[in-house]
Amino acid sequence: MSRSRSLQGRTVVITGASAGVGRATAIAFARRGARVALLARGRAGLEGARHDVESAGGLPLAIPVDVADPDAVDRAASVIEQALGPIDVWVNNAMVSVFSPVKEMTPSDYRRVTDVTYLGVVHGTLAALRRMLPRDRGAIVQVGSALAYRGIPLQSAYCAAKHAVQGFCDSLRSELLHDRSRVTLSMVQLPAMNTPQFEWVKSRLPHRAQPVPPIFQPEVAAEAIVRASIDGPREVQVGSSTRAAIAGNKALPGVGDWYLSRTGYQAQQTAEPEDPDRPDNLWGPVDTTIDFGAHGRFGSVARPRATVPLRRAATAAAASIAVALALRALTGRGGT
Repeated sequence: MSRSRSLQGRTVVITGASAGVGRATAIAFARRGARVALLARGRAGLEGARHDVESAGGLPLAIPVDVADPDAVDRAASVIEQALGPIDVWVNNAMVSVFSPVKEMTPSDYRRVTDVTYLGVVHGTLAALRRMLPRDRGAIVQVGSALAYRGIPLQSAYCAAKHAVQGFCDSLRSELLHDRSRVTLSMVQLPAMNTPQFEWVKSRLPHRAQPVPPIFQPEVAAEAIVRASIDGPREVQVGSSTRAAIAGNKALPGVGDWYLSRTGYQAQQTAEPEDPDRPDNLWGPVDTTIDFGAHGRFGSVARPRATVPLRRAATAAAASIAVALALRALTGRGGT
């Protein structure tokens, strides 16, 4: 999808569209005249998102679906194309998480986070590719995180899932280039966002969870996602905090381990005690009767803008050459 191509009348699919970043992204596409398919589990949130898209000038289609079910995702894609036309953009945004030390996690915690946050992306991507590749056009955008590069304490399942998405994208992108496909694949790495997920995420922490500052409004992410769907960049790193986390981990990962061991617990919790009996959305939606919307409770400190610099071609080319030479040397020695 070229920079000049309008989104007017284009069909866009967004998973996790009922709240947070997905909700803000649905509105952003609607304001550009897109037809927006909304995929999520919570019916109240979906209805709210449907109303927001309609009010913003878009044509909505809400479909309750759990992205952990690949057959359900593929069926939803077929319904979307029948109702709205060929899918032009697919945004994989759905996620769940667990705030907990590893020693208190369970195998089922890891399995469920992986099924939604990683495999949900795979399922959505496969559904999109089945339809985009024969037409040789379309854009797939994965909503990532700085945590796709730098794991932090208390979020091991989520960090692992985002790492997996990153590796999956590297493999798929190389295959698309090999096949000379005009389908674009982008990953948008986000900083901390002011979304309702902190009201419903499963947590074993003694105090209420919070995003690690600096915190940004979900509209910041939405604009980066829309831009990625039009321009088709390899990756977009939103905000200086994201770029610092990624660059710092590449340069001095051990320092990051040490720093996070001392600050990571406190930075992810407020002073308020957590209610151990509150509902969470790990296995089922919590927005069945209440629409949580796009924003969380951190609006007073959330930033409405973030820098998203363009990468310098010369720097990217030099890095690509270095990586190619390293891979050639590795594979030449039969490395794994």
